[in-house]
Amino acid sequence: MTSKEHKKHSAITRPSNGNFGRNEWAIAGGQCNDIKVLAASVISALSSKYKCAYADTSHNGETNDLPGRLSNGAFLEYTNQVNYQQFNYNINIEPFKQRQLFSDADLILVNGNHHKAKAQVVIIDNTKKESLQKRAAQLTNVQLFLLADNANEIFDFVKDAVPNWQTIPVFKLTDNENIIAFFADKLAQAKPVLNGLVLAGGKSLRMGFDKGAYHWHGKEQRYYMADLLKNFCDEVYISRSSAEQQIDEPYQTLTDTFTGLGPYGAILSAFREKPDNAWLIIACDLPLIDLDTLKYLVDNRDTAASATAFGNGFEGLPEPLITIWEPKSYPVLLSFLAQGYSCPRKVLINSDSKLLQAPDVNALTNVNTPADLERIKDLLNQKTTA
Repeated sequence: MTSKEHKKHSAITRPSNGNFGRNEWAIAGGQCNDIKVLAASVISALSSKYKCAYADTSHNGETNDLPGRLSNGAFLEYTNQVNYQQFNYNINIEPFKQRQLFSDADLILVNGNHHKAKAQVVIIDNTKKESLQKRAAQLTNVQLFLLADNANEIFDFVKDAVPNWQTIPVFKLTDNENIIAFFADKLAQAKPVLNGLVLAGGKSLRMGFDKGAYHWHGKEQRYYMADLLKNFCDEVYISRSSAEQQIDEPYQTLTDTFTGLGPYGAILSAFREKPDNAWLIIACDLPLIDLDTLKYLVDNRDTAASATAFGNGFEGLPEPLITIWEPKSYPVLLSFLAQGYSCPRKVLINSDSKLLQAPDVNALTNVNTPADLERIKDLLNQKTTA
């Protein structure tokens, strides 16, 4: 017998996405051509620093013929156009798929005459007054008003729909400088908060004892690393493989919820806890890491990339366990896992990550074996003597 009682799914924290992504604005109320011109101006100004996207709807009143192999029944066609890539779909793009496609974008501008977004820019244009009035209910988070040449004041129905209208900035539609500055400021404010995670949940099989408990600098290494991260991160956690693993107060812990995946699972567990934050991930077995190295990483962080990492100085490969992973890397990590890969380095190599040269490549040296331990002890003793 099937129970009629509704069983809810597990409560997990969802990213603060809109219809397309995190930072999206619907530009509504103007001529569609004006919206396209405005979007082009903003994107041209900001695309050197941010990944920008635009969403619109075809204005052809007639049904277009299906392009390429879609006309033969294919649901998807991919064409490498050399200087750009083109995907054509012959299926409805559902909201979940839509957000996946736009997940890498830092700025998403939307033609609000055809699509909704969680924030709005409203053009006051007398020729589109009636059209805008039909969409008054969609003005839920207006952040900017733009006056067309034929308008001098905000419509009364807009004032009714937007109670805080007097506190919202108003520019002329032709005021490109202030409009671009508005979006640049919004993106700067939207920079994801940086949290820290010390990876200390491993079994340390090659070492033979818990590497996180070793005293390199007068205290257990996991706590020393957490203290270093507090100089750069809003909150710092120590990763643990199970709730039974003991961590001293007042250090915060984050238990792996993606078990059996090593560091990969710890990174995913961090994003599952706080998907809108960036995470500075650092392994506990890096005794030579110092404030200067971490500061260089944080100062050169690229929020438009999926991650910012150091090259290891030898093969030129990225070091995934001293890396800033941006929120946009969360769906990337999950997609690699879905394809059977759980190597964070492979994700960095095969995604849009920024690679830095460490000021001191020796700072990236990790300790995995007793021989490594003795070598680093001698090096630290030499530095102390010097």
